[in-house]
Amino acid sequence: AQGEFAGVAMIRAYHEARNDHERTEILVPEAAHGTNPATAVMCGYKVREVPVNADGDVDLEALKAACGPHTAGLMMTNPSTCGVFERQVEAIAKAVHEAGGLLYYDGANLNAILGKVRPGDMGFDVIHMNLHKTFATPHGGGGPGAGPVGVSERLKPFMPTPIVGKEGDNYRWLDESDLPQTIGHLSAFMGNAGVLLRAYYYARALGREGMLRVGEYSSLAANYMLKRLQAVGYTAAYPERRASHEFILTLAKEAKAFDVSAMDVAKRLLDYNLHAPTTYFPLLVPECLLIEPTETETKEAMDEFIDAMAKILEEAKENPELVKGAPYSQPVRRLDDVRAARELNLVWKPV
Repeated sequence: AQGEFAGVAMIRAYHEARNDHERTEILVPEAAHGTNPATAVMCGYKVREVPVNADGDVDLEALKAACGPHTAGLMMTNPSTCGVFERQVEAIAKAVHEAGGLLYYDGANLNAILGKVRPGDMGFDVIHMNLHKTFATPHGGGGPGAGPVGVSERLKPFMPTPIVGKEGDNYRWLDESDLPQTIGHLSAFMGNAGVLLRAYYYARALGREGMLRVGEYSSLAANYMLKRLQAVGYTAAYPERRASHEFILTLAKEAKAFDVSAMDVAKRLLDYNLHAPTTYFPLLVPECLLIEPTETETKEAMDEFIDAMAKILEEAKENPELVKGAPYSQPVRRLDDVRAARELNLVWKPV
């Protein structure tokens, strides 16, 4: 999130430097991560949502209609949260750039294209990388995390300070005197140095061939699981599309036929000693599970998950109440998710 904020702040500074003060909108596809509209609002923009077609691609005509003199930029992930590669990305970039806007790349799904496609070649002007997703570092409170940012030449003058610059064979800090158009200091500007070092070491250890394998294995794993789960009776949200490193199942049919929801299936997985995948995201797919094996899961682990899902589907057909009452093996069965979201209490003991 801190990387997103820096990136969009640079987009804002770019337009302000051009006296282009009418650019007040950030376009966001409806399948975007929730941090995208939140970041846009934090940077002072209005959010304009762009619909997604039934095949998972951004509605290009709707995007073109949304582009105009108020467009500051577009934030998107590619592959998208629909689990598919945005096939019209070059046309999207062309439309946004012709309108005078810039493109922000959310690196959440970078695993799928690592070593294969560069975001800059797709037309993006700024990117943040999720080190916890792609470069083997911890995540958030379990980490801490870090979100390094990269920019195109046009945004380079607006980078936050201080940054390291090279002069001949020497390196030094660059500050406001070197970058007069900088967005300035950000809190904890170095990020989490240990996390950055770990990610750097991981990238160096992989090398180019290793990076390619990450992209290939993450895509292979997702498509293997997708095809096997379809074979046992589950419905893909986008059945005509190849998965990237993740895919979406919709249990709308099961919810209607057996009154068994995606959440019920997720809870039942706990009884098979498996943590559930992401549920009910993206919101545009009803009763969905977002399954993301990436490159790290073994075939044995994936087969275990698939076998459990197959058994749960049979249970839903033969004894739906069993699935609806799950989990049975946990000390706490079903938490009040709504209350937990509305009444945050992030301490280990009462205060």
